[in-house]
Amino acid sequence: MVKDLVEFRNLETHFKTTAGTVKAVDNVSFTIREGETLCVVGESGCGKSVTAMSLMQLIESPPGKIVGGEIFFEGRDLLKLSKKDMSRIRGNEISMIFQEPMSSLNPVLTIGNQISEPLMLHMLLDRKAAKKRAIELITLVGISRPEKIFDSYPHELSGGMRQRIMIAIALSCDPKLLIADEPTTALDVTIQAQILDLMRDIKQKLNTSIMLITHDLGVVAEMADYVVVMYAGKVIEEAPVLELFQDPQHPYTKGLLKAKPIINQKQERLYSIPGQVPNPIDLEDNCHFHDRCEFCMDICKVKQPPFRSHGKDNHKSACWLYEEEREVL
Repeated sequence: MVKDLVEFRNLETHFKTTAGTVKAVDNVSFTIREGETLCVVGESGCGKSVTAMSLMQLIESPPGKIVGGEIFFEGRDLLKLSKKDMSRIRGNEISMIFQEPMSSLNPVLTIGNQISEPLMLHMLLDRKAAKKRAIELITLVGISRPEKIFDSYPHELSGGMRQRIMIAIALSCDPKLLIADEPTTALDVTIQAQILDLMRDIKQKLNTSIMLITHDLGVVAEMADYVVVMYAGKVIEEAPVLELFQDPQHPYTKGLLKAKPIINQKQERLYSIPGQVPNPIDLEDNCHFHDRCEFCMDICKVKQPPFRSHGKDNHKSACWLYEEEREVL
């Protein structure tokens, strides 16, 4: 039986600004299971990365703050742990690959030093043992001449190699959960495919759960077991990957799938979802997608739809199209 590894329960992360409050993550709940790749999908600014940063407790305060909810990791509420206890988990049991490998790697430290640090900190290896393990990790992520790379600096490596080093650092302590925040951003398509193949191999070898944050539906189709779709800080649909692609329920999800170009199919103009993402400052208590939705009804403008299953238990969405209450308002 597959166990739940991480459970987000009604997570709320807000940012205070001079213009008002940004509810970057607004009452978000979903689960990541052992050995599963869960993809979080949505436009820029929808709350994907802030959800992951909340899990890692890397929200900068001020202006950000986790104001409500719970995040359970193997039954422990991470939000109730001390900073010292959380530091033991971060980088050890839960690791993260950040978006920009060049800015995430320290430019004045060698690659070897940066891979060895978590090994000495969490696994208590001495410098010699840490170097041996670091070279093994560099080899694991498919980089040749690992001894030379160990002594190199980030600026001496290509973008794809730097991303592989980020993966090596994240995997150094054999984490139970790997968070990958758009790991193929700014890489050419060949390197993208190599990075995704590498992550898939690692998952199979180590049985690591992966939380993959992306806006690329091609990556979702290739990598995901389960998909969570976010919009304006909220989860608006979740389902197994095949179910989501075959029978999307929320109009926003349908729009995302419709906007993806289809190979060998001529299109005079690529489809795009009309309108703009709403201003995140002090959002009203309604369906945040209503002014971009072709199915918008009066209730959508004044009340948020409940998030629940409509037919299959493992396929949930938040849309008034599937609710009887709309008929009496």
